[in-house]
Formats: sequence, C-alpha cells, structure tokens
Amino acid sequence: MNVVITGASKGIGKAICLLLAKKKVNVSFCARGQEGIDQLLNELKQTNPDGHYYAQSVDVSDKAQLLAFGDFCTSKMGNIDILINNAGIFTPGNITEEEDGALEKLIETNLYSAYHLTRKIVPAMVANNSGHVINMCSIASITALPNGGSYSISKYAMMGFSTVLREELKEKNIKVTSILPGATWSNSWVGVDLPESRLMQADDIAKTVWNTIELSKSAVVEEVIIRPQLGDL
Repeated sequence: MNVVITGASKGIGKAICLLLAKKKVNVSFCARGQEGIDQLLNELKQTNPDGHYYAQSVDVSDKAQLLAFGDFCTSKMGNIDILINNAGIFTPGNITEEEDGALEKLIETNLYSAYHLTRKIVPAMVANNSGHVINMCSIASITALPNGGSYSISKYAMMGFSTVLREELKEKNIKVTSILPGATWSNSWVGVDLPESRLMQADDIAKTVWNTIELSKSAVVEEVIIRPQLGDL
C-alpha cells in the first residue's frame, strides 16, 4: 500500500506516519523543516527497515511546490492508494481583530493545499478505479471556536470541500473520509496550564485514521468526530 501525507513531521501527521510504518505501508510525506523530515525518516526506518519512505520539504501554501511534490510522489511510488491531506496551521484571533492577511494565509495552507494536491493525485485513482482520500478537518469545521477567527473559516471550508469530494467520487470507487479532531496534544500546547490528560493524544487520531483504512471496499467512514472525554476546550 502506498500513502501520501502532507504536514507529517510532527503532531498528528507524524503519529500517522509512524503507525503506517508499523503496518508495513510505504509513505511519501512532506513538511516545511528539513530537520523534522530527517528525524522522521530515521524513526520510520527504525520502525520498519523494509519500508519505502520518501520526503520533500514543501511549503504547502505554494501551489507550484505542492504540485511538484505530487509529481515526486508519483515518480517514487507509482500508484498511490491513499492521500491524507493533513497539513494545516492555526493562528488565533477574532475576525475583526486579527492581522490583515490572516484569512488568505489560512485558506491557502488549510484548504487550497488539499484542493490542489487532490486534483493532482486523484485522477490516477479514478483511472485505477480505486483509492481513498482522507481530509483532516477539525471540530472547528462544525463549531465556531472562541478566538478561532479565520482558522474556523478555513476549517469550515475544508469540511465543505471534503463533503463535495465525497459526492463527486463515490460512483468512481474512491472513498473520501473527513476526520474532525478536537484538542490534541502537541508541542503547541506545551506551557499551557492544563494537564496533558485533558487533551487527546496524536496516536488516538492516527489509530482512527487506520481504522477507516481497514474497512472493506464496500464500506466507507464518511466522517469521524473525536473529542477529548471531558469535551472541547
């Protein structure tokens, strides 16, 4: 099985990659920082030395870089079975108070990246009559979070993209799954006055992604909402 994932060097993306390696899946991934890429490549090889792993440093808000990454993945892997649109950024703020350009940056990173890479990779899935697109949405895709601002707008849009894609591809034997996680522990939460146990773990989301992959060809998980046991923060 060949999987492509964006935003993979830390947090949820990294957890997904490491679980895929344990499951003996070949992975192509991208991230911004080369140091994080090199570290993840080493961990993947330690997890499963027989796996095939390919990586590029990519700014997913840059369409040209993203399309070049799509070509890179195809050249290395041939047929791509699963695309996981995971890359995303969070910038806090209220709509009327956030910095000028916040919406554009968040839309380019959180939505356009998934749109452009999907358009690059899915046509080959359609030709093969098989494939699965997994889009990392958010609780913010269905709930206006305090201080969410343009982040929430971008994630609402991501959910809309994923829903439309599901309708367009279901007759072509391509699965589309939307994952909507709530607060999940990562380095961005370090220093926050909360116990780590109050948040979900990145492994929780990775396991959920794998569960959607494991289903038979005749079944699809259309969307999954995952929250901390005590609710949203």
